Amino acid sequence: MCGRLSQYRGIHDFVAALSMPGAWQNNVGDQPMGRYNAAPTMQLALLHTADDQLHADAVRWGWRPHWAKDRAAPINARVEKVAHGPFFRQIWPHRAICPIDNWFEWVDEGGPKKQPYLIRHRDGSPILCASIGQLPDPDEGAGEHDGFVIITADAQGGMVDIHDRRPVVLAPELAREWLAPETPKERAEQMALHQGEPADAFEWFRVSAAVGNVRHQGAEVIAHQGLHD
Repeated sequence: MCGRLSQYRGIHDFVAALSMPGAWQNNVGDQPMGRYNAAPTMQLALLHTADDQLHADAVRWGWRPHWAKDRAAPINARVEKVAHGPFFRQIWPHRAICPIDNWFEWVDEGGPKKQPYLIRHRDGSPILCASIGQLPDPDEGAGEHDGFVIITADAQGGMVDIHDRRPVVLAPELAREWLAPETPKERAEQMALHQGEPADAFEWFRVSAAVGNVRHQGAEVIAHQGLHD
């Protein structure tokens, strides 16, 4: 998974897709977020539970433990290692959902530059990405070291020609289970390993090279430029 995605709907649309009952705390506002070309270190809307309630907070995309100051903060975590490796041990228990509209990949098609592709749900619905992070405290608010990573899996099974890794995307009922504090860590690991949505739930098509420049944040970066063949 390359480091670009879109999160342009309003948070109410994402929460509606999650279909989580009960009241929730909205800390990101009611307007469409308008991030068509989100990049690492940007603040993105993240859904998580605290005090038995769903919270929507703006959290930095990328995280590293305090002892890893010699490297850039990763934005992704490989599902094969995330539950047991030392790097993410601190945040593995702190599960979240990063709701997105689509993500982007770059493919070598023999031209002078790689061709960017947009990947989205075939039905256009929000994409619920399994994530973990150091998350805002409901009483104290955002912290200096808050951040999150998206869990990724092997893309084999129809999308390997786009990229070898892709987000672990959960159907709404599994996303709710992922967020539930009572879900055991072992169960969460099995969900991430084996129950992500299959490749045939998605479609992809070429988009403008403008997406390669993070200064381009308008809807033109998601304009359709031909289906994948």
